Amino acid sequence: MAVKIRLSRHGKKNHAFFHIVVTDIRSPRDGRYIEQIGTYNPNTNPATINIKADRALYWLGTGAQPSDTCRRILSYEGILLRKHLNGGVAKGAISQEVADQRWNAWKAERDSKVEAKKQNLKKSDIEARRESLNAEAKVNQERAEAISKRKAEEAAAKAEAEAKAKAEAEAAAAAEQAETAEATEAPAAE
Repeated sequence: MAVKIRLSRHGKKNHAFFHIVVTDIRSPRDGRYIEQIGTYNPNTNPATINIKADRALYWLGTGAQPSDTCRRILSYEGILLRKHLNGGVAKGAISQEVADQRWNAWKAERDSKVEAKKQNLKKSDIEARRESLNAEAKVNQERAEAISKRKAEEAAAKAEAEAKAKAEAEAAAAAEQAETAEATEAPAAE
């Protein structure tokens, strides 16, 4: 029986979530499996991977072949490196202490890279929010300036209209007063 380590898809449409399973090569993608050895969630950044390393090593040791994606996941988690180092120990090329030391050094380096990526994502998210707030504040300030300018123009136009109306009223009053003065002078002169 040929055994594969591959992904089994679960989750909603456009929001996939995968189980990492050991299965017979003839079974369907989401069908029957021998053992579930982990989960993989690509929707988070960085992707969330939970895997039973000892069971994955066991199945790799018994001849299970990982799919391309599972091979990348196992490599990312250091399981393939661990298998390689265990092979060196079995052949007598290196001791178990040296293998453990190399694997721990690799694991520490990888964890620092992942942590640095998380920090960079956090910083870029904070920076994007800050830029968004600054842009919004700038737009709000421009709107406030436009509103105050429009209100000033309306007030100036209203003051001008009132001054014009007052001047017309004064002119009409002066004309009326002149007419009444002429009317009163005309009968007196006759």
